[in-house]
Amino acid sequence: MRRPRPRTVLLAAALALALAAVFAPRLATRGTAFRLIAVVDVTGSMNVRDYTRDGRPASRLDEVKAGLRALAARLPCGSELGLGIFTERRSFLLFEPVEVCADFAPLDGAIANLDWRMAWEGDSYIAAGLYSGIALARPLGADLLFFTDGQEAPPLPASGIPPFEEEAGVVRGLIVGVGGATPVPIPKFDRDGQEIGFYGMDDVPQENRHGLPPTGSEEREGFHPRNAPWGGEAASGEEHLSAVRTDHLEALAAKTGLAYAPLADAASLAAAIASSARPRPVPGTWDSAPLPAGLSLALLIAFFAAEVLHARRPHPHPTTRIRVS
Repeated sequence: MRRPRPRTVLLAAALALALAAVFAPRLATRGTAFRLIAVVDVTGSMNVRDYTRDGRPASRLDEVKAGLRALAARLPCGSELGLGIFTERRSFLLFEPVEVCADFAPLDGAIANLDWRMAWEGDSYIAAGLYSGIALARPLGADLLFFTDGQEAPPLPASGIPPFEEEAGVVRGLIVGVGGATPVPIPKFDRDGQEIGFYGMDDVPQENRHGLPPTGSEEREGFHPRNAPWGGEAASGEEHLSAVRTDHLEALAAKTGLAYAPLADAASLAAAIASSARPRPVPGTWDSAPLPAGLSLALLIAFFAAEVLHARRPHPHPTTRIRVS
């Protein structure tokens, strides 16, 4: 029998691999995924524009939305992500965790439509809002992502961070610090949502005068133990300016058993989640068809490349011999 030509062998092998790809099985696998609730601070300081996006100033809230949308696209299929907002002293759940691949379009749209006008109060009790977010995540068996600049408004009292009544570490996750390190003015809006300038020192409380006065208040001018325990002068400070309060957020993370990370790109945020949240095994499938299909394509490419080279190779012309009788 004649041996088959190499080109015939290549085409036959490519055909066999293509048929194998058609009938290739899906194999059961185990993957790793996450179940998360992202709570986004929508209070006034999140309107500060200390980020740049596409060459233009961007607010903290816009930067959070962009990062969260990129994170949702990066999470492995099987992961679930819910969404909530924080304002005043509590977190409010918009919807429970949904699968990030099957429900990506509505999830992405919900994140894109987050707006500072959703806030129902102007105060910003960060610690209370974080504790409320933990209380939302716990019964849902989810880990928490809490996005905030950490600016308490009004400022914390002299007694400091309020106690955390739950067991630390029961809910795991991440506090994400948002904003730059340099204090900058906070935009001010009227009742119609039109920006009308920036908050001044007299527009916001510079000191929390509830509870016991701070140590050393007796040295203040106008101090009276009953009538003026904080002194007789109006408080001054920089609470009308805003920067990320990293120290405060790290202290809250230590108190609640969460981790802390600054807002960064989706890859860095996903890495921080992987090290702080609880990975969950999820069943999955692996489609084996791409393997034989890729091999078939490679053989076809090799076949046609060989044909082109063969056509371009110079062939000797046959010579005619004349016999002389």
